[in-house]
Amino acid sequence: MTERLVKPEMLSIPNPFEALNSLETLEILETFESLEALETPCLIIDAQRMDRNIQSMAEMIRKQRVNLRPHAKTHKIPAITLQQIEAGAVGITVAKVSEAEVMAAHGIRDIFIAYPLVTASKIERAIRLSRQIELLVGVDSLAGAQLLEKIAGRHGHTLQVRLEIDTGLRRTGVLYEQASELAAEITRMPHLRLTGIYTFRGSLLAGKPTLDVAAAGKEEGTLMVQLAERLRAQGIAIADVSVGSTPTALYAAAVEGVTEVRPGTYVFHDRMQARLGVCSLEDCAGSVLVTVVSRPSEDLAIVDGGSKTFATDIQPGTDPLQLRGFGHILELADAQLVRLTEEHGMIELGPQAQAANLRIGDKLRIIPNHICSTVNLHNHVMMQRDQAYKRMPVLARGMLE
Repeated sequence: MTERLVKPEMLSIPNPFEALNSLETLEILETFESLEALETPCLIIDAQRMDRNIQSMAEMIRKQRVNLRPHAKTHKIPAITLQQIEAGAVGITVAKVSEAEVMAAHGIRDIFIAYPLVTASKIERAIRLSRQIELLVGVDSLAGAQLLEKIAGRHGHTLQVRLEIDTGLRRTGVLYEQASELAAEITRMPHLRLTGIYTFRGSLLAGKPTLDVAAAGKEEGTLMVQLAERLRAQGIAIADVSVGSTPTALYAAAVEGVTEVRPGTYVFHDRMQARLGVCSLEDCAGSVLVTVVSRPSEDLAIVDGGSKTFATDIQPGTDPLQLRGFGHILELADAQLVRLTEEHGMIELGPQAQAANLRIGDKLRIIPNHICSTVNLHNHVMMQRDQAYKRMPVLARGMLE
């Protein structure tokens, strides 16, 4: 069986879901019966841990009577999105139009592109997609809103938009104190329907990184609810208040007035989330299998996974996490993945690891610091159930536009 390539042109047919809304199209390419049969480096997903993570988050958010709209950036796999929706998610969040196109082509019908669209080509694609599914689009500037209005007007189409708010991360998002003015401008545009506000803040408290995710989530939710109330007092009908990353989702959801949370990493979890106290290392479903290719000295082992295998965006020794190395090596307590080049990972071996007498050809499993960026480096994941490993394509991998 060959891998299906999903192209944007597929969405131009009258109903792309007739042909694609089937789990048979979410192709599993090969099955392996043992760990030893796997080529390395490869990314292994423990499906049973993933199942538990999906169910746990869905149940916790359901108890808060808040909508769950997971971010697909972590897995980029439509089959997992469908599993999240079956567990109770109302839809999915993506960052790029191309990701939305892949998800829609495989049966996901409620998608939020939580990213400002500011080029005509992307807006055209979003409008085409919004004629076929329930689509929400992010906006954070007057210039962006005006371009959305212009192109939507040309098509005689109304786009549903949410206004992104900067609540301290200093990334995209209109400044908190300027949101009222921009929201008022958007409501005057006939082809845009402002349905709500959203933010991504991560684990920030009073503007600084923190390990106190409960306080961070409460502050995030409170800031957004207060803004929503202010906008409603101006006569702007704000229905959705969407917040929450994996570390803060549960606590932000507990703030009265929050309507939706958008965690992503929870589906697999990673070393960063374990350090934040959101999960334990035993909850981490994703690990990278590598092979020892060289033993230059007693205290050093070289593996076949480098910066093209492991994400490097969460650096060791930085606040607030202060992680040691680029991942947690499951088999060796005092070993650290201290350095990466493109194809090599340098593992520093402590006394216990040296006593293990690692040999060339031995395999190790490493939980990465950040699973989301790691997944995007791999064309496939090995989905593990018991001792069976099924190779599954990461269909939205590399969908960056």
